[in-house]
Amino acid sequence: MDLAEVFNMFLTPEVKKFITAVVIVVGVLYLISIVWVIRDSYLRGSNPIVWGVISLVPFLGAFAYSMLRPPMLLSDRDEQDLDFTLKQRELMKYGECGKCGYPVEREYLVCPKCGTQLKNECKTCGHALNPDWKICPFCCTKVR
Repeated sequence: MDLAEVFNMFLTPEVKKFITAVVIVVGVLYLISIVWVIRDSYLRGSNPIVWGVISLVPFLGAFAYSMLRPPMLLSDRDEQDLDFTLKQRELMKYGECGKCGYPVEREYLVCPKCGTQLKNECKTCGHALNPDWKICPFCCTKVR
């Protein structure tokens, strides 16, 4: 028996069908990986054309992309920026006492810790007024 006969003996119709099925599955996975790389790179703000060309290298291109891709989607990055801005605005409602550094809210007239006067009070409506205001924005009373 030579090598060709042994090879043909192992290549039964069932083995040929199995090899064909494996080749089809691997081919479909290859095409899906290319589509995934292009779509994901677009959603993450990378250049989808460049990554699409790189992903044409079978499976290594998709692996390289998965190692080098940006960490967040653009929508996640926008949401994170919005959350950061909202937290900054929330923190702007507060300040600190110029004397002791205790955190105080914007509407406080005096520091609750050391008693230092932080703002003036409107004589008419009682709202807190910044020292440089000439008129109360709440009741239109002139400030002395």
